[in-house]
Amino acid sequence: MKKSIFSLSVLFFLAFTSIKAFADGFPIGSVLEDFKLKDINGVEQSFTSLKGKKGTVIIFLSAQCPVVKGYNARINQIYADYQSKGINFIGINSNSTESLEWVKSHAEANYKFPMLIDSGNVLADEFGATVTPEVFVFDAAGKLVYKGAIDNSRTGENITENFLRDALDALLNGKQISKTVTKAFGCSIKRIEGQQKSVNTSIKIQRAKTE
Repeated sequence: MKKSIFSLSVLFFLAFTSIKAFADGFPIGSVLEDFKLKDINGVEQSFTSLKGKKGTVIIFLSAQCPVVKGYNARINQIYADYQSKGINFIGINSNSTESLEWVKSHAEANYKFPMLIDSGNVLADEFGATVTPEVFVFDAAGKLVYKGAIDNSRTGENITENFLRDALDALLNGKQISKTVTKAFGCSIKRIEGQQKSVNTSIKIQRAKTE
């Protein structure tokens, strides 16, 4: 597996740059060095300042998606179970149709982990995130080790596959993750498409490539 450094900084033209990265995807084994986005209070935050000592879960969320609402209790329980083990969660809202006030109100009422605003869906495009909820798990070094669904139940009933918990348990125990990619399901991320809108942000990824 080879790695090529993919570094993006300031002034994105979404109609070109982000669409290309979105098409390329985000392969397992890629390394997220850093990104900077503002949180719901307008304060700039970075991946390096928010990541966990043992690993990090980045989860794309929505303030209005019914699937996300059905997952909130499970998300919060997983966060509570793993935070003390060195795993941090970072919420990302990339939906262009949701106002800051709406996102802030929803986040403050439902989550204890930070929520960042992905204006122009730049981070979602770089990650290849398409729906909410969708998770990306990184180890302590920032290497992507799992991406996809939280589990296999929209309602929380009859769960037979705990994808996120299994990935975190394997990561913490130094074992190989049996399923590194699953298909996330939920509400589509409401993107800004085909507009020459510039967004100030910074993302640095070493994107893994397979032969």
